[in-house]
Amino acid sequence: MAAAAAAAPDAQRWTRSGGPSSPVTATAVFLFVFVVVVGVLVSGRWITTTTNLADTNLDRWRTNPVDSISVHAGDPEFLTATHSTSIPATPAVPPPPLPTYSLSCSAPGAGDPDIPSNISQTLSLALSSNATCATVSETQLVPPIAAANTSCPAYFRFIHEDLHPWRAAGGITRTMLDRARTTANFRLVVLHGRAYIERIAPAFQTRDLFTIWGILQLLRRYPGRIPDLDLMFNCVDWPVVHPDKYQGENATVLPPLFRYCGDNETLDIVFPDWSFWGWAEINIKPWDALQKDLDAGNRKVGWIDREPYAYWKGNPEVAAIRQELVKCNVSSEQEWNARIYKQDWVKESKAGYKKSDLASQCTHRYKIYIEGSAWSVSKKYILACDSMTLVINPKYYDFFSRVLMPTQHYWPVRDDSKCNSIKYAVDWGNSHKKKAQKIGKEGSKFIQQELSMEYVYDYMFHLLTEYAKLLRFKPTKPPEAVEVCPESLACQAIGREKKFMEDSMVKSANVAGPCNLPPPFSPEEFRELHQRKEKSMNQVEMLERNASKPEERNASKPEDSNR
Repeated sequence: MAAAAAAAPDAQRWTRSGGPSSPVTATAVFLFVFVVVVGVLVSGRWITTTTNLADTNLDRWRTNPVDSISVHAGDPEFLTATHSTSIPATPAVPPPPLPTYSLSCSAPGAGDPDIPSNISQTLSLALSSNATCATVSETQLVPPIAAANTSCPAYFRFIHEDLHPWRAAGGITRTMLDRARTTANFRLVVLHGRAYIERIAPAFQTRDLFTIWGILQLLRRYPGRIPDLDLMFNCVDWPVVHPDKYQGENATVLPPLFRYCGDNETLDIVFPDWSFWGWAEINIKPWDALQKDLDAGNRKVGWIDREPYAYWKGNPEVAAIRQELVKCNVSSEQEWNARIYKQDWVKESKAGYKKSDLASQCTHRYKIYIEGSAWSVSKKYILACDSMTLVINPKYYDFFSRVLMPTQHYWPVRDDSKCNSIKYAVDWGNSHKKKAQKIGKEGSKFIQQELSMEYVYDYMFHLLTEYAKLLRFKPTKPPEAVEVCPESLACQAIGREKKFMEDSMVKSANVAGPCNLPPPFSPEEFRELHQRKEKSMNQVEMLERNASKPEERNASKPEDSNR
């Protein structure tokens, strides 16, 4: 139809020039010649216009034909030529269908009847069963089809810091890896997107099981995009790679050991902990669901209407520092502005965990974070409330917390004078409500926005990718390793373990991502980060000391009584 419309004017001209009934006169001949000449000129111009369109706009037409028309919407001559070309847009090639995942399990494997029912057999059954994992076809190895348009949060920069010792050593050798084996709980080998596990020593509870489950979900989220690698993982709390043991000749055996936390005296590589996929033993949901519950619970009671005290609930038996915290509880002799509750997990499990719901614990203006035998997974749960978090001077860090700033995301508390420091923090907050509320809000905002499961997976992606780049050997399947996949784990699981696996399972691949890994810290940036932290902590300590002076106490007045 477009071609017919474009040709119509010329057809009308030829009809007007005369038909068989017209007399042949000089005027008619003149008119005939004139029309022929005009027709030739018009046809030549039409051909030129069409040729120019083909030369200059073909690529734009193929990519976006609508835009090429709209740009010239006021030019009817161009529109006529455009319709005359009838150049079809190049049909877009549909992307391959994304892998979608589900679980299909037969009856679970039979456990060892001699093992108590409260001890998980899931990983042992998965590693000893004859079940085979489905073959991954080439169509399931999905490359990224959309570029990431976001930069990763700032804490991703510590990936470069954690791997720096091996980068400085020229890479990771098999000798280094073998040295890490001496304290590892399991070995993970990834080959062509498939995971192989060698269990070296059982871990506490189901830490190894849910850590492996999380890695399998990463492989599903980014199928075919995790490079081949070989690593050792330790599920114990405290880090063990001390750099002073690996100097001089021993530098060639510096062990690359993954674990959940680190400190300034060790070189362990920090990885997201198992509880992001659920802590089955104490009924803590996978993080994706729990994060939503915490956000909803946080909105139930406004900050100003919460109890004006510092709250902590947990197991004090795991560390002396926590037993000291119990002494800060309110008593008939002393008010330290703290409300400390002991968590009896045995009793709580029998009661159905009715009093340990984390989403219902955002009821105080202040919450206390204190380490256990090392770092504690409770940090993210405590920070998720808008309550101003009182962090008792920590020794250890996890993968996300090294960018948190005192007096911005939390309030620092001295560990050598806990009770006095807690009392001052609460008094200060109740006298500076707007500032205290802002600190609490910044902490919870960080957890909600920068610690989503998407970022947890992206952190794992970048850490493992950068680690794999350092390997100076080609990973191969160890004879003792067994292939694992989501089915081989979840189909052996029962009860809460199975439910948490199903709830935290990645349902489909992600083709747009991960986020863009930021560059390493420069020496100046790294030094400035630590100086900022130290300066803020010194300022708080000075405020505490000044508040102990009589003249300072008399001069102290509430900044705002209602907000």
